[in-house]
Amino acid sequence: MQELTIVPTNSTTATIHVVPFPNPKSSDDELPKKESSVDPFLVRFCDNDPDNPKNWSLTKRWYLTMFSGLLVLNATFASSAPSALVPALMEHFTFSAEVGNLVVSLFVAGYCVGPLIWGPLSEQFGRRPIFVITFFIYVLFEMASALAKNTGSLLVFRFFGGVFAACPLTNTGALLGDIWDPKRLGIAMSVFSVAPIAGPAIGPVVGGYLAQNNVSWRWLFWILTIFAGVCWVLVVLTIPETFSPIILVHKARDVRKRTGDNRYYAPFELRKLSLAQRIESILARPFKVLFNEPMLLAITAYMSFVYGCIYMLFEAYPIVFIEGHHMESGSAGLTFLPILIGGVCSAVFYAVIFNPRYERRVQDFAPSRVPPEYRLEMAMVAGPFFALSFFWFAWTSYPSISIWAPLTSGLLVGWGVCWIFLSLLNYVIDAYLMVSASALAANTVIRSLVGAGFPLFADQMYAKLNPRWASSLLGFIALLMAPIPFVLFRFGPSMRVKSKYAPSGMPPVAATSAA
Repeated sequence: MQELTIVPTNSTTATIHVVPFPNPKSSDDELPKKESSVDPFLVRFCDNDPDNPKNWSLTKRWYLTMFSGLLVLNATFASSAPSALVPALMEHFTFSAEVGNLVVSLFVAGYCVGPLIWGPLSEQFGRRPIFVITFFIYVLFEMASALAKNTGSLLVFRFFGGVFAACPLTNTGALLGDIWDPKRLGIAMSVFSVAPIAGPAIGPVVGGYLAQNNVSWRWLFWILTIFAGVCWVLVVLTIPETFSPIILVHKARDVRKRTGDNRYYAPFELRKLSLAQRIESILARPFKVLFNEPMLLAITAYMSFVYGCIYMLFEAYPIVFIEGHHMESGSAGLTFLPILIGGVCSAVFYAVIFNPRYERRVQDFAPSRVPPEYRLEMAMVAGPFFALSFFWFAWTSYPSISIWAPLTSGLLVGWGVCWIFLSLLNYVIDAYLMVSASALAANTVIRSLVGAGFPLFADQMYAKLNPRWASSLLGFIALLMAPIPFVLFRFGPSMRVKSKYAPSGMPPVAATSAA
């Protein structure tokens, strides 16, 4: 690192730390050749720089982690909460059950559009402005849903609500990658991995009790509006910019202002893109990353199926517990809580068992980074158990069997979903680093397409196959996909060497202490 002292015309001394800027691997971010590795005007973070998000206090970083998880919970809670009120909506708007399912599916379908925009935009303009703008518009669409006058307007508002609510699903994982080093990223991601499970699990509970007490369906959307509105205020007041390239742009502008020397610049300012190039980068980049990366394709296929299974249960659980065991809608919503409990327990188990193991590997591989493949261990363990949970649910779903038997299968569902998500999301962030928002955006789009589609055919599938064989079919598919983490662990290093977007493309080297 070089230290350069500048004495501007106003005689105020400014100290700027600069380091060589490495050439990026991706051609999307290629910089002009004129840049020198010893350029004294290149502004970078210095050691222990307080502006570097990874050097912020633990209190601040943990607040951002917990609050980011709350934003994801908010979005996923809004997706599932109306499911219990579909009969009330059918009565009010006189539409069919299939249209009623669209109230949930179209919101999730919005997740297919939003990530295409919000993830790449956050890599162009920073995380904070995207969070502020999208969450404000999301609040407006929740309010509009509460005031909807007809079927068409309600469905349109739900879709666009999902588009703007999708921002945390994509950008929260990238934000956590901004503020945590690999040693601690895993435990932070455990919060993020529980949120996509917690929201869908809590939503039917709230909606169910509103339905059971004959509260107007509009009140549910007012509750969602208030929840989202409070979160937006907190976003405005407490979420800073965390994307390092944008922070360095701000630092460079400040240096130029203080010194009066316009030669100082941040690496990101060298990216001179036309409007067409910016649009291409924003809309096409997630799919360029996805379809050029077999690893990401495999991960996305697996996570999409797992995510779709969660939303499939919104249709399967009422069939088993309301029709089969004659539960009321309010108490039937409580049947989703074992999924949440299983997810929370798995996150705690990760913090106690797996994260200390990973921290030891960080020390073993230092000063090199731990290969991303070591993030796959939990998915390798959880995959077979996730498949088992559906066989368990399938063959205990007879009305003659105690209700506790299918209920407890939810513990294993939540456990499996959380570990699979936590493991694979960490792998994506570790493997793709600076394009992680685009990689997560592509993953979220495909995952949401599956999540939106599964409820649309769930009723017919469970009616034709019956709950036993319908759930068993999901178990068989889960069993077929369980080897994906094993394949990635074995062949991932060689695939990353050939990757255009994975900067850690070096095969793992055995840790000396592990020999």
